[in-house]
Amino acid sequence: VQLVESGGGLVQAGGSLRLSCAASILTLSRYTMGWFRQAPGKEREFVAAISGSGGNTDYADFVKGRFTISRDNAKNTIYLQMNSLKPEDTAVYYCAADPQSMYVNRGRSDYDYWGQGTQVTVSS
Repeated sequence: VQLVESGGGLVQAGGSLRLSCAASILTLSRYTMGWFRQAPGKEREFVAAISGSGGNTDYADFVKGRFTISRDNAKNTIYLQMNSLKPEDTAVYYCAADPQSMYVNRGRSDYDYWGQGTQVTVSS
C-alpha cells in the first residue's frame, strides 16, 4: 500500500488549499481514511477521517467548519479541502489508511499505512 499526498504549499492566512492523497489500494472502499498533521516540536494529531463509503466523517474541533474531507473511491483518491486557513494550521499533513471501513477513528494506532506528508505553511 502506498499513499502519496500532494497539494501543500505556502498560503496567506484566510486562504485555501486542497490536499489530495493518491492511494495504491485495490479496493479503497474497504479502508477508512484519515488526515493527520504534525507541527514542529509537536505530536502528530488527528485532523479528519472518512469511512469507506464516505457516509461517516469526523473532524477535530479546531478544523470544524473550515476543513472538509472527501473521497473518490473510483479514483483511489482522498481530499482535504482547507478554507479559512490560520497560521496555526502550519504543519506537515499526512494521509493514513485504517484497514476497516465502518468506523472513523482518531487514534494514530488505528491506521496501518501512512504517506510521506505534504507541507502546509500559512503566513500571517
